[in-house]
Amino acid sequence: LLDCCYVGVDVGSCSVRAALVTRDGCVKATAEEPIAVWTPQPDHYEQSSADIWRKCCSSVKKVTEGVEKDRVRGIGFDATCSLVVLDQNFQPVAVNKDGVKERNVVMWMDHRALDQASRVTATGHSVLTSVGGVMSPEMQPPKLLWLKENLRESCWKEAAHFFDLPDFLSWKATGSLTRSLCTLICKWTYSPSEGWNDNFWTSIDLEDLVDNNHSKIGEQTCCPGSPVGGGLTREAAADLGLNPGTAVGASLIDAHAGGLGVIGADVSGHHLPCENQPVTSRVALICGTSSCHMAVSQKPLFVPGVWGPYLSAMVPGLWLNEGGQSGLGFRWGLKVINRECFSGQHVHSFLNRYLEELSKDKKHLDLLTNDLHVWPDFHGNRSPLADQSLKGMVVGLSLSQTLDDLALLYLATLQAVALGTRHVLDAMREAGHDITTLFLCGGLSKNPLFVQMHANVTGLPVVLPAEREAVLVGAAVLGACASCDYSSIQVPLFPLFPYINIFRYSDAKWKKNNMKPII
Repeated sequence: LLDCCYVGVDVGSCSVRAALVTRDGCVKATAEEPIAVWTPQPDHYEQSSADIWRKCCSSVKKVTEGVEKDRVRGIGFDATCSLVVLDQNFQPVAVNKDGVKERNVVMWMDHRALDQASRVTATGHSVLTSVGGVMSPEMQPPKLLWLKENLRESCWKEAAHFFDLPDFLSWKATGSLTRSLCTLICKWTYSPSEGWNDNFWTSIDLEDLVDNNHSKIGEQTCCPGSPVGGGLTREAAADLGLNPGTAVGASLIDAHAGGLGVIGADVSGHHLPCENQPVTSRVALICGTSSCHMAVSQKPLFVPGVWGPYLSAMVPGLWLNEGGQSGLGFRWGLKVINRECFSGQHVHSFLNRYLEELSKDKKHLDLLTNDLHVWPDFHGNRSPLADQSLKGMVVGLSLSQTLDDLALLYLATLQAVALGTRHVLDAMREAGHDITTLFLCGGLSKNPLFVQMHANVTGLPVVLPAEREAVLVGAAVLGACASCDYSSIQVPLFPLFPYINIFRYSDAKWKKNNMKPII
């Protein structure tokens, strides 16, 4: 077993990534493939499950090239919480009015079901207590209702299987229809103790999902990391370049895989407030296309406007609350940039250095934006306001269009995103969470100014792992657990990763009585 390894596959919004991870948690190889996104009209975002699977296979083959197949003991998948639709023959069903069957995935960020989500919220059903009291259009019930109301003949009547994307990948790999508790609890209103609430589906006019023992949405469930089916089928093994029967761990949503990869690691000797404290004193912030704030607790804590509490959705035996910010606003700001002015440099690196130069005449970089303010909810507010109809806003613009102005807009947006995190953390604290330290992972955690702003605004130390691909490591942990090399998810995870790059906060601007207000 000393020479064994595991594969983690992460399906994000725009790409598939894979990693080969050793037994001691080191990433030995990575690969990335782009995936297609269609936007046929505003707020509609679609993908192809066939395209996603092809890219999974090519990525896995790249990271395992030259590796003896017998060394790969397990594989785990994580993915965005997008909705996949298949017919009774497991063929794609179009989720668009154009009837293009290839486009059979409604992406997580698709907001076509805003009206349906509002109507679900208006029912006041008891299942809403586990989603902060408000149904988000990014969850599956309103999307399913939209499909029934708008594509009844071409989609709804043809559909036989509705998968969360992580569960689709597990099915594609193993042929098993068993669903992960992570996806069903967090995005489908499933209760691990009581199962499906048939009254809820009936109350929102989706009673047909109750038929045949809920066969369309999942009859059997298991905990993340549990072995799925008999491992890789012969067909899937050939597609992935691995051995048939290779263990497949029940999947996770991508943010949860990131949380799993960072929240429990050893930080002894770094003099952090969470040292020698339970994992419940930590929050994992997974920052990519959107951000997710993952906090766990020993008992259920209900936070208005924040998803959860979900039992065992990320760490077995602990309750999870999940805050988040949809479509981080600074991505909008960067779309207006003329990339030619950066001479081939990465835009974040260029602007970070430019701001450092601008701040030389100031006491602190944070003070550069005293007259410029951004409200970053360009794709709505997921938490804690739980209002996906909100829009973004910039206050303090002038007619000037210099590079200075662009850099300041970028900085103000980073600060706004960090203030959004503080807003989420404040709501969690008010509900009973004791949060002392932030652990960051995901693409934006590689931007030091983004990280420093979170330390400054929240007043908390921010910790980055030495192994920066924490999401991929979290996915690989699922495969390791499924291989039976470990007895539970915690065993391979918690001792592994040393931590470097601890960002301490500077409160030059963000003292409680002198901070930008939350609007």
